[in-house]
Amino acid sequence: MGIANGIRKQAKKIAIGERHTSAWAQSLKEAAEELPPPPLHRLEKDGLDVTMAWAIIGIFGILFLAAVYLMSLILIPITLAVVVGMILGMAAEKLSKMGVPRLANAFMLSSGVALVIFLLINSLADPLMTFANEGPAFAERTINRVMPYLERIRWLHITPATFESGSMSIGALLENTGNVLHVVTSSLTPALVQGMIFFAALLFFLAGRVNLRKTIIMTFRTRTQRLAAIRVINAVEQVLGFYFATASLIYVGLGVVMTVIAYAGGLSAPVLWGFFAFLSSFIPYLGITLMTLAVAVAGILTHDGFLIGLMPAAAFFTVHLLMENLIFPAVMGRRLEINPFVVFLAILFWTWMWGAVGAMLALPLSLIVMTVIDELLIEEKPQPQLPK
Repeated sequence: MGIANGIRKQAKKIAIGERHTSAWAQSLKEAAEELPPPPLHRLEKDGLDVTMAWAIIGIFGILFLAAVYLMSLILIPITLAVVVGMILGMAAEKLSKMGVPRLANAFMLSSGVALVIFLLINSLADPLMTFANEGPAFAERTINRVMPYLERIRWLHITPATFESGSMSIGALLENTGNVLHVVTSSLTPALVQGMIFFAALLFFLAGRVNLRKTIIMTFRTRTQRLAAIRVINAVEQVLGFYFATASLIYVGLGVVMTVIAYAGGLSAPVLWGFFAFLSSFIPYLGITLMTLAVAVAGILTHDGFLIGLMPAAAFFTVHLLMENLIFPAVMGRRLEINPFVVFLAILFWTWMWGAVGAMLALPLSLIVMTVIDELLIEEKPQPQLPK
């Protein structure tokens, strides 16, 4: 083996620069070409090496999740802006085809989003302030209404004296309400900062959307990889735009139905109930559960009879169930189906990471991941052609 390696080194020197023309050099070169290549010795890894490799990957994964959690003040508005910008991608594309400049296009769409959010906050301000001012009376009324039903459950050991002293008394509830208001007030400044970051990121994302697409595509070297990048980006924008445009129309109908149910059921602020029904529908499972419980409590407090009080909640739950299982699949089709267990885990994870905003982002992020996996794993799809 050593002789063979020596022959190869000598032949390499001759090929690089030492141009000997002797017969010995020529025969040496021919002998090197006839020698078989040296055997490759594959380094075998034992179980400890594999465990160490996975441990390193796990450590980096934990550090990444910790960074995502600690940088939530910045990452939440930026992620929300990217998702909203991708949802508005189809509208931006149509405006560009109509001759609207990109900067004006981005300004119009971001201003439209800001106007919608401002109108929603303005419409909710008065009912929420009224609810906050009537909080103590509402809590006392709730306790008086629910007490007969709680006394029937003997193992709870709840009596009227329970709410006269201790941690469940009216005074304690008012004190806790003050603490909650303090937390909300202290969180107002970070919310304003996140709102400014969101609108700035949305404006810049929509303005540089085309250049960003080109940059992402051109980072890949081969033509096949660039075609795959084009296919994935287009598919993600189409799925998000189609899903949320269609879901918004369906859930607007649900909000209108909930407004009618609240009005017929004697609930106060029926328009507010309709808006909450529309908004909560974008959070699968968790939103409908909280909304149904809220309507049930409001109905029990409004009506004297227990069964009559539960009728608005039962009507809302039935309508939502029909929409989710009949109308929604018929409109969306099978291509946007996601495993319910995966969606449930995504909601739990992002709620734990980013709170209420994370719960709302769980579904769009799941759609993005599902679309990317679907486009990369399924090869029998029409391939877009790059211009030559």
